[in-house]
Order: sequence, then structure tokens, then C-alpha cells
Amino acid sequence: MTNEFAMVFLQGGSWISQAPQLLFFGAIFIVMYFFMIRPQQKKAKEQKNFREALKKGDFVQTLGGIHGKIYSIESDETVWLEVDTKGTRLKIEKAGIGSTSDKTF
Repeated sequence: MTNEFAMVFLQGGSWISQAPQLLFFGAIFIVMYFFMIRPQQKKAKEQKNFREALKKGDFVQTLGGIHGKIYSIESDETVWLEVDTKGTRLKIEKAGIGSTSDKTF
């Protein structure tokens, strides 16, 4: 029995030699979280809030570069854009709207 206890104590010390390595990997994970994962989550939340706040009459620019005024909001996912003064309208997904625009037509 005493030999088994001695072997357990000798093997138990090996985790102490691995502690700096575990701390290093933990530190890498923390740095990755704060510099990569957290900013992405924050940006996604801001984009979601931006798209939910769109309303009729806002001037916007799509991700494809089309400027227009929101004519109507059809559903949670789609809007109608008026792209010129003649009444030309395009049905656009809200996910395709990149930003608000100061330009008018």
C-alpha cells in the first residue's frame, strides 16, 4: 500500500509543472475574446438595432451602393426603397441596408 501512495504523490506533482503552460493558454483565450469575439458581438448587436430602427422616409444606402428613401416597410425582413423621383421602387432585404445616407435624389 505504501508504494501506491508514493506513486500517487510523485505523479501528482506533474500538474504543477504544467501550470505555466495552462496559464499561457488561458491568457491567449482571454486576449482572443477581448480583441476578436467581443467586438464582433458588439458590432452585430449595433447592426441589429440599426435595422430595427429603420422607418419610412429614411434615406439609406444598400451594401450594393444604391441610394434611396424607404417608401414602406413590408415586414421585419424587407423594405421598399424609392430610388428616383419618378417613383421607381425596389424591394430590398433589411440585411442589405448598410447605412443611412445624407444624399437625396
